[in-house]
Amino acid sequence: MPHHKSCKKRMKTSVLARERNRSVRSHMKNSIKALRECRTRTEAEAMVKDVMSVIDKAARHNIIHKNKAARDKSRLVSMVNRLSG
Repeated sequence: MPHHKSCKKRMKTSVLARERNRSVRSHMKNSIKALRECRTRTEAEAMVKDVMSVIDKAARHNIIHKNKAARDKSRLVSMVNRLSG
């Protein structure tokens, strides 16, 4: 257990931040999975903008690395382009 007042506060804030980060990361993963489950190109193109926004937001808040965000977006766009119809 921490003895300093600042350490006690840091423990509380880190718990809140961890919960917030887990929530954002989970939302990001679920939206990516939903996009990957699309079978038609029109359906995927409708979703891709929202998924990109979620990924960008996670990268902007340092929840994921900016290079991971770029890699994920690139792979999703290429996956959408491979879909037919």
